[in-house]
Amino acid sequence: MEKHWSTVCALLLAFGTFVHFDTVFAAEVKSGNLTAKPGVCPGRRWGAGLCAEFCTHDSDCPNEEKCCHNGCGHQCMAPYTVKPGRCALPQATRMCAEYCYHDGECPGEQKCCRTTCGHACSEPC
Repeated sequence: MEKHWSTVCALLLAFGTFVHFDTVFAAEVKSGNLTAKPGVCPGRRWGAGLCAEFCTHDSDCPNEEKCCHNGCGHQCMAPYTVKPGRCALPQATRMCAEYCYHDGECPGEQKCCRTTCGHACSEPC
């Protein structure tokens, strides 16, 4: 009988937590506090993140961080910078390498553009 009560308590605790977060989220929606922050969430390069929900929206995160999918759950992460302009068609390169992963790693107005074998900084078109 003791195992039964511990299961019931665990379920009630989980339900109470869900109701609390749902109520907080609904209050933010009604008050209009859900504004997306600028930037783009980084993509996962390998594996999966923690299977937990550390945030539900950008407003849950400090400073410029965004609420991003980590491969399993959501957590606050520094966003990638996306500069204006478009990348030209991929340029042929002799070396296959990833010189950049996002625009924020490129100097000035340059963007991180795809090459025939990787990514490199180049002037936007």
